[in-house]
Amino acid sequence: MNSQDIEALVRPNIRALCPYSTARDEYQGSLGIFLDANESPYPTGWNRYPDPRQKALKAKLAAIKGVPAESIFLGNGSDEAIDLMFRIFCAPGVDNAVAIDPSYGMYNVAADINDIEMRRVPLGPDFALPAKELLAAADAHTKLLFLCSPNNPSGNAFPAAELEALIRQFPGIVVLDEAYADFSAQGSLRGRLAEFPNLVIFQTLSKAYGLAGLRLGMAFASPYIIALMSMVKYPYNINQSTQELVSAALDKSVDGQVAEIVAQRRRIAATLPAFGFVRRVYPSDANFLLVQVDDADALYAHLIADGIIVRNRNRVRGCAGCLRITIGLKSENDKLLESLQAYEKGDIHR
Repeated sequence: MNSQDIEALVRPNIRALCPYSTARDEYQGSLGIFLDANESPYPTGWNRYPDPRQKALKAKLAAIKGVPAESIFLGNGSDEAIDLMFRIFCAPGVDNAVAIDPSYGMYNVAADINDIEMRRVPLGPDFALPAKELLAAADAHTKLLFLCSPNNPSGNAFPAAELEALIRQFPGIVVLDEAYADFSAQGSLRGRLAEFPNLVIFQTLSKAYGLAGLRLGMAFASPYIIALMSMVKYPYNINQSTQELVSAALDKSVDGQVAEIVAQRRRIAATLPAFGFVRRVYPSDANFLLVQVDDADALYAHLIADGIIVRNRNRVRGCAGCLRITIGLKSENDKLLESLQAYEKGDIHR
């Protein structure tokens, strides 16, 4: 797929869009006296509008991620980038998108908000990637394919060769959500964007970097797609405090924390099968485990009563009887195991 093919996928009104121009877009220097944006002149630390293009933060991320700054979009969480995919490529009530199921729920919510049909294709046995079925679900009005790898809630990363084949064969934009890639030995396809003009990769600072409260998501794609996203987004979508706090956080390595979470994940995964009520612990490349148990609702209620909150996925397609357990600190994981031991002994909270 070439750049002309990508352009043909874009909604005509978006191709013709004249984006809003901010005061900071029209003059990008720093003369010291700002009388152009109707801001308050009184210095509060936040009286000036933030950089709408986040140039300094993107430069730092470009060096860390090995991706040119013009191939980086920053959004208010990954959810903003998900919504933009529909707004840029899908005509409401006309076009459709395809996604694996089960997966991250916001793909479906964003599709519904934008009046786009979402064609959900069940994962195969052991949550395998159903490549043929995904391609078969597409038609002339299919614009997007959403793939989450490592997937949420299953936790597994799909083989790189299978992902690459899908990206090459799919007749639209492939959105690869790598929110949990920092915890996976498989790594990222981020460095291969030049090979795949129709690929958009999402990553986040909420997981490995521990910045969920700052709400900053990243998208990596061709400069053309990033330019479209920048045109359609709200002008000042990333506030100044977030830009500054994220920039400071990026100066510190999270490798040690990631390694500890992976080690704790392996420890918990190895320990859980010893409990008689645990049917299966699914392999995970993320910072959580999907665990199938005899009575998910009862165990969930027991853990809640013990002050431990996990995610009950019992009613999610393909996840009957399953709880999703995030890997915490060692002390938190110890408390989890103690509570599970009490549950097995019959000391059950109702």
